Amino acid sequence: MRSWTLRFDYPKPPLSLNYRLHRMEEARLTKEVRSATYLLARNARIPELGRCRVTLTWFVATRGRRDDENPVSTLKAMCDGLVDAGLVTDDTHEFMEKIMPIIRYEKGGQPHMELLVEALT
Repeated sequence: MRSWTLRFDYPKPPLSLNYRLHRMEEARLTKEVRSATYLLARNARIPELGRCRVTLTWFVATRGRRDDENPVSTLKAMCDGLVDAGLVTDDTHEFMEKIMPIIRYEKGGQPHMELLVEALT
């Protein structure tokens, strides 16, 4: 299976279901994440895919408790960025399978996020 990993230097999700941001700040961050994803996907030269699977992994350096659902807002913006980059027609299930975000502890690691894009067709 062909796959590509896009790395984001976000120590925590820029968007979260728990954040209570002003709508303008949320829109600004959404645009920023979409644009960053677009650029990384284009630079990685990911070809147009008929269908793909995306998995967001948040690498953390502490064992604190975190809700798996909170990065979903960031995942949504990243999926929109993949559509913007022309990888798939839309981010609906017909074209994109989204896996629930994963939070992975790495002792001594640098907190960041990675988006794994896998071709399904």
